[in-house]
Amino acid sequence: MKNKILNILSIIFGLLLINGGLAKFFQYMPTPTNLPEAVMKDNAAMMEISWLMPLIASAELLGGLLIIFPKTRALGALVVFPVMVGVLLTHLFVDTSNVIMALVIWVVLIGIILNNKEKYLALLK
Repeated sequence: MKNKILNILSIIFGLLLINGGLAKFFQYMPTPTNLPEAVMKDNAAMMEISWLMPLIASAELLGGLLIIFPKTRALGALVVFPVMVGVLLTHLFVDTSNVIMALVIWVVLIGIILNNKEKYLALLK
């Protein structure tokens, strides 16, 4: 039962990441107009670095695809981990309005990591 729940949450998490990556590439989701000024400044700063957003979008796409499939889920978690650190820090320190959602996503990511800990331990030997 625990694995089925983790599989469902992983698929939802993977689809969320894929959508985020595609939205960065194709701009099909409108930017909210009521974003705090600090968020707008952070986004503008990231856009100044021309390669940063495509890198983040690629990590989200690749990580999302890898997380959907149980066989590659551990690798997908490693790919999206740095992006998710940025998401969490942004929601903790810049815009706390969606911090609960960021924490829920982190619970899923930690669950994926803990479920695959034997694969990560092999890397450290």
